[in-house]
Amino acid sequence: MKNSVVNYASVIRSKNSGPYEITFDIIFTSPAAFNLWKKKNIITPAKIASLYGIGLKSILKIIWFSPAHAVKITIKRPIPSGHAGERDIYGAQQHAPLLDLCL
Repeated sequence: MKNSVVNYASVIRSKNSGPYEITFDIIFTSPAAFNLWKKKNIITPAKIASLYGIGLKSILKIIWFSPAHAVKITIKRPIPSGHAGERDIYGAQQHAPLLDLCL
C-alpha cells in the first residue's frame, strides 16, 4: 500500500516500558513524513485502542517528538511482564498492528 506507514517510517518497534507498560516508536524517514502524519492526525488514542482491541483508558501517552521525527505511544500491558499467561516478556513482538496504519 502506497499510503501505509511502512512507506514513511524507517523504524516501527515495540518494547517494554516497565512491567506494566509497552511503548511503541514510529521513526519517520524525514521531517516531511513526520509532519504529514502529525498533521493528518491518524495516530490517535481511538485509533490505537481500535488496533489493539483495548479501551481508551489503556492508552497512556502519544508523544510527537519533532527532533527525532518520531512518535512514541505508550499503553498499559494487558498482563504484566513476566506474569503467568504473558507471552512476550520484552514487549518486542507487539508492533505488528501499527503496520495497518494508512493515510
